[in-house]
Amino acid sequence: MKPEDLKTISASFGTPAYVFDLDELSARAAAIRNILDPRIGLCYSIKANPFLVPAMDRLIGLLEVCSPGELEICIRNQVKPEHILLSGVTKTEADVERALQVGVRLLTCESLYHAELINQAAERHGLTIPVLLRLTAGSQFGMVATVLEQIIQSRSQYSHLDIKGIHYFSGTQRKKLQDQRKELLFLADYCDHLHQDLGFDVEKIEYGTGLYFPYFENEDRSDTLAPIRELAPDLAALAEKVSLTIEMGRFFASSCGTFLTSVVDTKCNKGQWYAILDGGIHQINYYGGSMGMRTPVITRLTGPDNPEMTETATWMLCGSLCTTADVIVRAYPTASLSRGDVLAFHNCGAYSVTEAPALFLSRDMPAILLYENGNVHEVRSIRPSWTLNTEAL
Repeated sequence: MKPEDLKTISASFGTPAYVFDLDELSARAAAIRNILDPRIGLCYSIKANPFLVPAMDRLIGLLEVCSPGELEICIRNQVKPEHILLSGVTKTEADVERALQVGVRLLTCESLYHAELINQAAERHGLTIPVLLRLTAGSQFGMVATVLEQIIQSRSQYSHLDIKGIHYFSGTQRKKLQDQRKELLFLADYCDHLHQDLGFDVEKIEYGTGLYFPYFENEDRSDTLAPIRELAPDLAALAEKVSLTIEMGRFFASSCGTFLTSVVDTKCNKGQWYAILDGGIHQINYYGGSMGMRTPVITRLTGPDNPEMTETATWMLCGSLCTTADVIVRAYPTASLSRGDVLAFHNCGAYSVTEAPALFLSRDMPAILLYENGNVHEVRSIRPSWTLNTEAL
């Protein structure tokens, strides 16, 4: 979107608001698809931004769901059950029952308990359910190889599971592609081990790439697709051995989001200029932001000159929360900020809308706007949060 588009949107819908550009999202998804070997499948992890579910369902066709609530979001958006992978470190009997009831037919097993739980639910439904066994990368997610291999060796006991392969993810925002390359080689070798030593052929691997997206001003953003382009040959090599799907959320969605917020007050305290915004850290959150020490990409959209300032100064941009932690940017060079100025924070299409502490101080939740083909659709108006922070009336 151009600055004039964002200016018009802020005037029409007010602030604070998130604007998600579906044209940008579509173009980025198509570019990623064109970079990769056509044998490689794509999966969108909806935790990055659930408001993109309808668009990503059209563009990608496989959505990773990690909670009962995310499953209900997909159901509400009429996502076909065959487009859903039910993942997540926590699964209850009710969660699995609901998934099978609505037709989900691909699940991950994060533990021995998950294998037993899914097998029992599938037996009750008279089904055989395809599953991916999640191999841990050293965190609380997934299983160590000995437990995973125990399930494979005992697969006759899980007669209602169709073990398709492996799910693997080790982290996000990883700059050093040699880490991903080592993981891909490891997965290829591990498939060979399972075949040779356990007589088990891995059909599918879902791999979370954890590719880096540059959020801040001092970073090179000339080609944000460079990581997937550089890793493409390594991904293609694994796709020669198994059916490979790569899961991404942040790398798909970051560039499509803009957060619009207005200056509601200005002051100079002990030589430091402050701008108080109607948004804050409960609404805008960049991975690696570190208390505002790094400056994201910001466009100033509007605002008259402040008669008290005629030269560029370094402003601290603070939100509307009553905590010293609510610093979005510590050093933003600009002149003449005043009440009514609108700032656009870019590259917040992933996680900000859900990951920030939205309920703190019971402030209203921003509007959610989708921009596509020159049109703006409000999918959530500004909504009060105080009702969630008090007893039911």
